[in-house]
Amino acid sequence: MADDIITEDDRAPQPQRARRQSKGRGVDPAVRAELLTWLGAAPPRRELLVEYLHLVNDRLGMLPAAHLAALAEWMRLPQAEVYEVASFYHHFELRKEGDAAQAPALTVRVCEGLACEMAGARELLQRLPDLLGREVRVVAAPCVGRCESAPVVVVHHNPVPHADPAAVQAAVAAGRWHAPATAHIGLDAYRAAGGYALLRECVAGTRSAESLIATLEAAGLRGLGGAGFPAGRKWRLVRAQPAPRLLAVNIDEGEPGTFKDRWYLERDPHRFVEGLLLAAWAVGVEAVYIYLRDEYHACRAMLEGELQRLRAAPPVGAGWTLPRIELRRGAGAYVCGEESAMIESIEGKRGLPRLRPPYVAELGLFGRPTLVHNFETLHQVREIVERGADWFAAQGRHGRRGLRSFSVSGRVADPGVKRAPAGITLRELVGEFCGGMLPGHELYAYLPGGASGGILPAALADLPLDFDTLQPHGAFIGSAAVIVLSQHDRAVDAARNAMRFFRDESCGQCTPCRVGTARASALLEAPQWDLALLAELSQVMREASICGLGQAAPKVMDGVVKYFPQELAR
Repeated sequence: MADDIITEDDRAPQPQRARRQSKGRGVDPAVRAELLTWLGAAPPRRELLVEYLHLVNDRLGMLPAAHLAALAEWMRLPQAEVYEVASFYHHFELRKEGDAAQAPALTVRVCEGLACEMAGARELLQRLPDLLGREVRVVAAPCVGRCESAPVVVVHHNPVPHADPAAVQAAVAAGRWHAPATAHIGLDAYRAAGGYALLRECVAGTRSAESLIATLEAAGLRGLGGAGFPAGRKWRLVRAQPAPRLLAVNIDEGEPGTFKDRWYLERDPHRFVEGLLLAAWAVGVEAVYIYLRDEYHACRAMLEGELQRLRAAPPVGAGWTLPRIELRRGAGAYVCGEESAMIESIEGKRGLPRLRPPYVAELGLFGRPTLVHNFETLHQVREIVERGADWFAAQGRHGRRGLRSFSVSGRVADPGVKRAPAGITLRELVGEFCGGMLPGHELYAYLPGGASGGILPAALADLPLDFDTLQPHGAFIGSAAVIVLSQHDRAVDAARNAMRFFRDESCGQCTPCRVGTARASALLEAPQWDLALLAELSQVMREASICGLGQAAPKVMDGVVKYFPQELAR
């Protein structure tokens, strides 16, 4: 207690201490002025932090520390908060004080997804640095969503399909650094073919919101981003919540092997937009946020233009106001394919998945009830409503209902997006829609749902590919990213590729995923796998990870142990 006694000296006036400088980096006036010219006169919006970071990164090819400090000051945010967001996303190039003042003249990214690795991406990654010279930076990149044309190399923003060293050198030398414009159905052509007539019928009262929802329920349409939640039920749940309600659309298809959303968007964007507006009308949505993958630069430019044309000439006259539609840009984080992580990113934060409950249908974007949909789900709405629930439900095979879009890559003669009956088997899909296997290749294994969907042997190629049909075998359909392996491939290599991806893409929020993916990746690289330890890791990751990334990461590894023991004995 003696230490608590106040003495006379303590009561005496103390000399005035000099005011400390504010914590954090000081702001360079020249950088502040430069930043303000880029940002314009509009006041800052906290939820646009990721967009502001893109603006700086696009102009400079990097994010210098001085510009982050100036941005933090303008937004009245702690510098640490701006830095933690900037450092979370792969596509932002941070520069600390003392680092190189200039960004590389050009960055070339070599996709190292499984389909590209099978097609020779590793050799490209080794050869290109010497061929392109010191002024060009060559880096490995996770799946860029173009698996049908593997291997793919991205020269700045321009994807080079079926890349070889000569094609990449030619693109670099010719200055082909930006993706070419998409050859899509524009607004006028879409309207001329009957587009937006269904939306006008709904607004005019010819169809009711209840009838739309009932049609989707009867058709059995499920969410096609991976989770498979019934679409009609989701509309009904969100519609019952208090207004204002929001709609968030996920086009951040980062699952290795998935490219269906990009394929449809490049060709028929207004079919998706009409589905979006039908959902907004039926649910009573105030605003729509479209979260588009950053790798899809040409799609973003095209979609921005088409949305501007739509706003200038709305498809519906008096009686209904087009909801506000904001296009948001991802920044290279696979985890933002998870709905709550996407919502965090739209709000300008790190894409960390939320704990549930509450669910986003009740407490989602900006704390409001939010309808979250995948691109393909909305792309199907118009056709289902126009042709009827019975037509759609009758399309399936082997007791399943509906149609699915399969992203098929790997050792098939004709890879690509294949719209096929739900419940089709892998053997039927390859034989009827993909031209069979490549010459000299025989079916050995396949991943039915991308890196997170597990791996199955050729002996199980007659299973129906649909929701709920693969789980008993340790796999699931997910986003229907089908990667086909032949006898020239090894399942252990597929598992190593997948686990390296999950290790790099884990958001780090929860220990089972952060540590588990890193430890499992290291164990898989060993010549002999420690099966007991891998089994323990798998159980912990599946049972204790916060979101689907950590829960699904062990599936391919587990599938190799279960179905390909002969490879482990080598």
